[in-house]
Amino acid sequence: MNADPATGLEMGYTPDADTPVPYMQRTRDWYLALGYGNPYRWAHYADVPFQPLKKPLAQSTVALITTAAPFRPDKGNQGPGAAYNAAAKFFAVYSGDTAQDHDLRISHVAIDRKHTSMEDSACWFPLPRLRELVNERRIGRLAQRFHGAPTNRSQRHTIEVDCPEILRRCQEDGVDVALLVPNCPICHQSLCLVARYMESYGIATVVLACAKDTVEHVGVPRALFSDFPLGNGAGKPHDRFSQAATLELALRVLENAPAARTTVQSPQRWSDDWRWKLDYCNVETVSFEELARLRAEPNSAKTVTAKTTREKLPPGERKGL
Repeated sequence: MNADPATGLEMGYTPDADTPVPYMQRTRDWYLALGYGNPYRWAHYADVPFQPLKKPLAQSTVALITTAAPFRPDKGNQGPGAAYNAAAKFFAVYSGDTAQDHDLRISHVAIDRKHTSMEDSACWFPLPRLRELVNERRIGRLAQRFHGAPTNRSQRHTIEVDCPEILRRCQEDGVDVALLVPNCPICHQSLCLVARYMESYGIATVVLACAKDTVEHVGVPRALFSDFPLGNGAGKPHDRFSQAATLELALRVLENAPAARTTVQSPQRWSDDWRWKLDYCNVETVSFEELARLRAEPNSAKTVTAKTTREKLPPGERKGL
């Protein structure tokens, strides 16, 4: 084999860039490139609460907490492939009946719009599979309600308003365990804060994360990390095996985590081509002209998932690739 020994390819190594996406640094650099000079301060804790399971999962009441938004037809395009839609955001905790089906969507958050299409809600709202797990006696029962947590950049509002409200509703429903499924990087922060709060009041939690850096920076009791594009924390779209395996592994993390700050990485890979990880909010893969256009747009900071132009750049301009 004529491979350069320094690359490790002859040893079967994967490229060095095939690592979890650094979403916190990417979004910080992206906003700075768009002309915003006050970098966002992410929540960060040294100490993490931890609540062991009080009873087996087959006897536990399980809650689902999401950052997805109820579909509202009057709020513009919220369907598959929709652009970021601020009109679809919600700003207060909401709840829904777990015995019914619900149309929840994620057009209001900064997910990866290039590599996933937002077609299969089971990727971010696994309520149907959780019902199956009740029938299979893997979990005892679903809480009467699931809960929607707003994606707040204000950590104070999340901690002082949203966390107590979600906890109150879960306590009313007799919840023992909660699964939290975030979507965008700020969603991850919000649900990490919720998980920490719930653990401190005796409810065991696991965060089904796609942004490993965020959950570990905030500090959570338990996380299942799937190295998938944002918006797929509960498994691959239209892939029942992937979704079932993801939820099962999350339940095992709940059962077997030995202490706080336990992160387990799913063995599933999104695809054989790891280069999707180069695209999200990556200033190194966007042309100068595209950045200039985004700077000139009103509210351009919200365009954090603008399609990158890596494939259009001359080889000499593909920085960092």
